[in-house]
Amino acid sequence: MDWKHITFAHPIFFGLFLVIPLLIWWQLRNKKRSHPALRLTTLSGLTSVKPTWRVRFRPVLFILRLFALSALIVAMARPQSSNVTENIDSEGIDIVLSVDVSGSMLAEDLKPNRIEASKKVAIDFVEKRTTDRIGLVVFAGESFTQCPITIDHEVLKQQISAIRSGMLVDGTAIGDGLATAVDRIRRSNGKSKVVILLTDGVNNIGKVGPELALEIAKAYKIRVYTIGVGTIGMAPYPVQTPFGMQRQMQEVQIDEPLLKKIASETGGKYYRATNNSSLKSIYTDIDKLEKTKVEISSYKHYAELFFPFAFIALVCLALEAILRYTVFKSIT
Repeated sequence: MDWKHITFAHPIFFGLFLVIPLLIWWQLRNKKRSHPALRLTTLSGLTSVKPTWRVRFRPVLFILRLFALSALIVAMARPQSSNVTENIDSEGIDIVLSVDVSGSMLAEDLKPNRIEASKKVAIDFVEKRTTDRIGLVVFAGESFTQCPITIDHEVLKQQISAIRSGMLVDGTAIGDGLATAVDRIRRSNGKSKVVILLTDGVNNIGKVGPELALEIAKAYKIRVYTIGVGTIGMAPYPVQTPFGMQRQMQEVQIDEPLLKKIASETGGKYYRATNNSSLKSIYTDIDKLEKTKVEISSYKHYAELFFPFAFIALVCLALEAILRYTVFKSIT
């Protein structure tokens, strides 16, 4: 029996177990007060007489009766095994993360740098969206689908961990990043379609302009959340020099008007992440805004288990009766 899933329909019957100590007390009391069948002036002649095995094992009859009573009480409490079946109806949201992997994402105003900080919060975000299909697009001077939309979040997290700056031609093709994300999600069957676009620069290259990508997103009713990553003012950038890798302070340039326009015209929202904590709070806010409707229907099934205990009680009572009137039969 799986005792973790055992319940009792009438647990009140367990109160009858209080009768067992009373029966034991009554048995011991009667044994002490039993009247002798033969009176003798002295017992000195009987001290060397050892009791027979029948006398020694006669208490087995009382023990069998106690076992029978215990099993009968459990049977009356009606043990049942419960099995719960759950039907999960999820109104899933399809999401594509479009992440900038250009060289400027190595800036260290976020720790350890922008791209590593973005990867960490993206993985945390994916872990919370257990019922949603999520995909990954990366872009720099061009765009690429790193992972199609999938429910296999372990594979997706591996792909997020694998992205790095320099994996594509350098540049910032915001239009290509958005257009590729829209293309990956436009044919999905999700009740809601969302793109989260993260960049730290200004569109300066690409085959598809940001305005055209915006119109395509609007045509397919895809909501776009945009995130500008970078501190206000100057930020330390790693630069390769003849003397090795050096850090130089450079001005942070993010096309906020464009990102705000993309978000507002698609029903999304624009965010600015200036440090690790603000970036984390941005994804938390998006997670709250894009709630997935999940309905869980539970069905409980019960199987009666009282019969084995009733059978044990019957066997114990039968065995006691047989032994009482055969092996332990009293001589009167």
